[in-house]
Amino acid sequence: TLQSGGVQGQGPLQARAAETSMFTYGKFGIAALAALGGAEAFLTSTPTLSSSKGARAAASRQQLRMAQLPLQQVTGQSSMATDVLDRYMSLDTGDQVQAEYVWLDAEQRARSKCRTLSKERAAGPAEKYPKWTYDGSSTEQAPGDDSEVIIVPRAKYRDPFRGGDHVIILCDTYDPEGNPLPTNTRAAAAERFEKDESAKPWYGLEQEYTLFNLDGVTPLGWPVGGFPGAQGPYYCGAGADRSYGRAVSEAHYRASLYAGLQISGTNAEVMPGQWEYQIGPAVGIEAADQLTISRYLLNRVCEDLGVIANIQPKPIKGPWNGAGMHINFSTEDTRKEGGLDVIKAMCEELGKKHDEHIAAYGEGNADRLTGDCETADINTFSYGIADRGCSIRIPRDTAAEGMGYLEDRRPASNVDPYVATSLIFETTSKATAKK
Repeated sequence: TLQSGGVQGQGPLQARAAETSMFTYGKFGIAALAALGGAEAFLTSTPTLSSSKGARAAASRQQLRMAQLPLQQVTGQSSMATDVLDRYMSLDTGDQVQAEYVWLDAEQRARSKCRTLSKERAAGPAEKYPKWTYDGSSTEQAPGDDSEVIIVPRAKYRDPFRGGDHVIILCDTYDPEGNPLPTNTRAAAAERFEKDESAKPWYGLEQEYTLFNLDGVTPLGWPVGGFPGAQGPYYCGAGADRSYGRAVSEAHYRASLYAGLQISGTNAEVMPGQWEYQIGPAVGIEAADQLTISRYLLNRVCEDLGVIANIQPKPIKGPWNGAGMHINFSTEDTRKEGGLDVIKAMCEELGKKHDEHIAAYGEGNADRLTGDCETADINTFSYGIADRGCSIRIPRDTAAEGMGYLEDRRPASNVDPYVATSLIFETTSKATAKK
């Protein structure tokens, strides 16, 4: 029954998960199979590791039957017995803590590894933590014959997965000579912000994401190989027939609060299976730092719950809303009397560099910025009051009060937050200089 790397009728990922659960873990693989839609079939026949031809034939027949079952449309579930894991996670670590070092790889996706530190040392700020190294050849950031990359601690957060005094440390990346790696966009962003610290830029980052089943093809709540009902009831909806993945959103929200992130809200989005959370207001580079850690926490939550968080801007083609990361932005000048005039001047400057910003606002954004589904056309710059079809929206409250902030609606959900936030700051600084 095994064909081209998988079970007949199944994708390779489903086949590997099924095969591993059935042949390696026996009955302990039931929970894992449930996430793939095979729990009921598996309960009827549970072959374990055996060399007999009969057992293997039975297992092959069972796999074929599993392949005909649809994926379960569930919020997500762990394939591990959490009560067993909890025995170990509740053990006292004495005067030692675990510090999870997080950094971004060549594709700006978070990687991490853990080290032990004394409680005394871990109690200090991030800049007091020791530097560390990793194999950059395994993250496409260094050649194999000179693969050591230095990670430098930059920010510290409480660890919501281990609890207690354990911490998560955000780092950026350097070569052995102390130069930022080409993929270290944080270093360049820090330089941009340092040019005018008096501006005190505030950011509110709206991160949208889409939840997928473990097949990586079917969004949560969607029928396998088909489509759900039309958009409309899902945005901020409630109910098992329209809210898919609330447990992921709630778990991530609570984990973010525990970690110390300035997460200000969350909601279900327009496309079924799509969600959003907001980071901010946060000042300067702290906004991008927190967004980076929030994405890491989201992936960890999804790892526990058995689903995938996709941040591609147009994960499903057709008349379905894409996913963005709208950036709300203000400075000292926009937040005081006369600020609306400054905001309009900022919009003019942003329009002059529209192409540069679009190029920096994430991959695949052309599929999202079509002029439909609450977006502006990618080739046209516009701004307006309370208009979600513009490139830049000026909120109605800001227009009424004559001060406040603007919302750049162009960035894609997979945008590099360091590049985007610092570029907005740099471009709009020209408007402030002319004031």
